[in-house]
Amino acid sequence: MKIALIGYGKMGKMIEEIALSRGHEIVSIIDVNNQEEFESERFASADVAIEFTAPHVAYANYLKCWAKGVKVVSGSTGWLKEHGDDVRSACENDGKTLFWASNFSVGVAIFSAVNKYLAKIMNGFPQYDVKMEETHHIHKLDHPSGTGITLAEQIVERLDRKDNWTMGYLRNPDGSVQGSDNVSPELLPISSIRRDEIPGIHTITYDSDADQITITHDAHSRKGFALGAVIAAEFTAKHHGLLSTDDLFKF
Repeated sequence: MKIALIGYGKMGKMIEEIALSRGHEIVSIIDVNNQEEFESERFASADVAIEFTAPHVAYANYLKCWAKGVKVVSGSTGWLKEHGDDVRSACENDGKTLFWASNFSVGVAIFSAVNKYLAKIMNGFPQYDVKMEETHHIHKLDHPSGTGITLAEQIVERLDRKDNWTMGYLRNPDGSVQGSDNVSPELLPISSIRRDEIPGIHTITYDSDADQITITHDAHSRKGFALGAVIAAEFTAKHHGLLSTDDLFKF
């Protein structure tokens, strides 16, 4: 399979390493300094582009890929609110293909399945309140994390007592704290911590007067995310439309 890489930071380099080890070819690498590469024959020859960039450029990158007939696998977050409907329309009505996930880790996919099942059970036990905390490296621009939002939406969909998620507290790298996780009962708070070089920790806690139930996913490195992205690209090369980990992993 021919792969183009959009974004060549730590994640992009790790994806390159794993893709090559699985027998794929990297035909084009695009970063902030060579945007003209989108117009190259090398880029247009790619079966799939794997995109890990930033919220403010992700959607524009999708459009550039689609203009060249290249399918996209993307782990960029923070663009859904503004461009979600446009992407959905392009994939459902205009024949474009995007595999998007807030997290490509196989472990997170399993964690997500556990999260949905636990929330379904907890719908029958209103004495438990629920909150979430996510911790990431200091370079992460968005908060709460895309994975945190996805997990929260899964909970809200299954808990009648929660209407929506909201931002809890934010603990900055310098130790200062903004906001609070003391929110209205109908809201699920997602608190964020930014420290060190942590790849990602997501903790969901159900608390009652009697006891507490906690589930956590703790990523040891970015390798699991990179491998998942390459597996998603292999899947996307053979499928069309708006795809997600629910299509890839049948739990």
